[in-house]
Amino acid sequence: MFEKILFLLFLSSALAQELCEPGTSDGYKVRFSIRTALGSDAYAWNEDEKFLFRATLAYAMRKQKSELQFEVSNVIVCGETQRVSFWFVVTSPLNATRLISKVDVESAVRKSRPRINSAFLLTDKTLEFVGISPTLAAPVEPATPPWLIVFGVVMGLVAAGIVALLASSLVQRKRRKKEAHERHTQRHREENGSANEGVYNMSFSDNERVTQM
Repeated sequence: MFEKILFLLFLSSALAQELCEPGTSDGYKVRFSIRTALGSDAYAWNEDEKFLFRATLAYAMRKQKSELQFEVSNVIVCGETQRVSFWFVVTSPLNATRLISKVDVESAVRKSRPRINSAFLLTDKTLEFVGISPTLAAPVEPATPPWLIVFGVVMGLVAAGIVALLASSLVQRKRRKKEAHERHTQRHREENGSANEGVYNMSFSDNERVTQM
């Protein structure tokens, strides 16, 4: 019984090595830049970190294909280097000899990229899936909707126009009132001037008549 178990383990390991090879068409290469990202707080890459990577990929695949129950064993890693880079492939939970297509793996990585990055305290720049472009940051939505800003600007312009129109009408009204008052004053002065001249002339005529006498 023990010999059969050892044989199955050896067979599964050999099969995994055949499925996962550097440069395989359904695999992806991964590069970790732990020291660059964390400096003196960098952690060592070991079997535990590798297990965490495989677990996060299995989680991502479950989120992508909810009808399948991916396990850690479905994520196979190969071609490791000391600079923490390696290749990985994902096998089907229904058939361990069949690889999940590269398109499905890429979609799963894109969908769960923030969770994968946070698991290793890294970013898109320091945890690189070669061939998968970095995720785009979600667009920042302004606190005030754009349509409300436009509406406010238009209403402000309308209000400014109304105020300018009212101010112009008020100024013109005051100007007309002032001009009418000035005309009335001028007319009054002219009438008073004519009356004064008539009185003066009559007095002058009387004096002149007395002198002659």
